[in-house]
Amino acid sequence: MELELVNPEHEVHGKMLHNESRKHESIFTSVKIQENNSIMLSSLAGSTLGVWVSHGEGKFQLPLAEEQYNIVGKYGYENYPANPNGSDYNTAMLCDSTGRHLVMMPHIERSTFQWNWANYPKDRNDEVSPWHEAFVNARLWIEKI
Repeated sequence: MELELVNPEHEVHGKMLHNESRKHESIFTSVKIQENNSIMLSSLAGSTLGVWVSHGEGKFQLPLAEEQYNIVGKYGYENYPANPNGSDYNTAMLCDSTGRHLVMMPHIERSTFQWNWANYPKDRNDEVSPWHEAFVNARLWIEKI
């Protein structure tokens, strides 16, 4: 966010601030993946997935209207503690207009195996969690260029 790669066209840029709780938050919550153009996450649009969050400065402060941002993922619930930081528009993940630059506060890398999850759906029998697809998508994109 501080490099201003996510919305370089904006005159006033978003920031990452301390969580509204003013403390480090480490929880297992859920994220709803929106329709998006992210190289890593576009194939997961429509999914609601469990994910770990662990940060003290995770609040997306977005000064413009919601439609001015490419919000990739939103916390499953708007209120604390499910939205552990108080982000504007319930934002958990966003990307730039090209889909190449992605910023997120949930830790999908800590949630790649079903045994990493605090609660994994009983009806799924995955070798790896759906979050693994994001890393596969990134590798496939790199192989194309």
